[in-house]
Amino acid sequence: MTQEYPILFSPYMMGNLSLKNRIVMAPMTRSRAIGNVPNELVVKYYSQRANAGLLITEGTSPSPDGLGYCRIPGLYSPGQVAGWKAVTDAVHANGGKIFVQLMHTGRIGHALNLPEGAKVVAPSAIAAPGQMYTDAQGMQNHPVPEEIPTGEIPALIAEFVHSSRCAIEAGFDGVEIHAANGYLPMQFLNAAANQRTDHYGGSHQNRNRFVLELAEAISAAIGKEKTGIRLSPFSNAGGLLPGEDESAQYIALAEDLKKSGLVYIHLLTFPMPAGMVEEMHKAFGGTFILNGGYTAARAEADLEAGKAELISFGRPFIANPDFVQRLGKNAELANPDQATFFSPGEKGYIDYPAFAG
Repeated sequence: MTQEYPILFSPYMMGNLSLKNRIVMAPMTRSRAIGNVPNELVVKYYSQRANAGLLITEGTSPSPDGLGYCRIPGLYSPGQVAGWKAVTDAVHANGGKIFVQLMHTGRIGHALNLPEGAKVVAPSAIAAPGQMYTDAQGMQNHPVPEEIPTGEIPALIAEFVHSSRCAIEAGFDGVEIHAANGYLPMQFLNAAANQRTDHYGGSHQNRNRFVLELAEAISAAIGKEKTGIRLSPFSNAGGLLPGEDESAQYIALAEDLKKSGLVYIHLLTFPMPAGMVEEMHKAFGGTFILNGGYTAARAEADLEAGKAELISFGRPFIANPDFVQRLGKNAELANPDQATFFSPGEKGYIDYPAFAG
């Protein structure tokens, strides 16, 4: 513990999981999983950063249809379970705790990035704006996705449940549902991508339904204490547009997630109405993780103010495998090489030096 940031460096019980500090490594896509299977580079990357109280992995697809980006990992096959088991073993051996983030990209994908037989699917047949990088043919326009029929939603949820069970088999301490940043669950939440006329579309109560059913199914399968969720109200990621009822929708969602008993909400703090973070925290009543360009000083202040129980940091972890130690010593942070954020290989991934002081 440091005297300067005593709360940030204090232990915390998240459900029945003991965390050694309140620093969380946020999920960040790194595109090193060749063939969509974690490898030795991935093992080293996470084990280097195990001094965080909690690690949350990069977005990991629960099904072939969700592998919209190049070289992102999945977690639904025996080979992927084995690859991730090596990661969790290494993190646990270094004293860390780790959740896997399940990310189905939905309409944010391209057929050239998907395995044979997989398809780009979404709540409605509405293409996302912009383009997607493919290893095969460079930048390509986002395609019009196939609308998921109402009768196939239970099978979609079952894919997430299967992946969650695979996560426990692989040794993860839990699962984070990625319902943020414009990906499939958030596509259901947002009217710009969800123009369904069944009971999964229309009112915000209906648009919340898929996420709530997903959360309840996963928590029933692996345990509420092992299930968290990431949300990003007022984000326009993936071509989504905040709705007029965005505040009311997400506060209601937090209330319903409380009933589901999830262990945490991980909230990305985009600009939003004053007091909304506090209202969602109160409505949920459980562990709140906040993310959004935090410094150690701001993190300490928000923890002290009771705005959250944990704070997640993203990019600083990329170039600082010993980020936690550097915070504790007020040491200078290295800057990451953005050109290597998503490139294959170890450069800009596992070759950043530790602090020498």
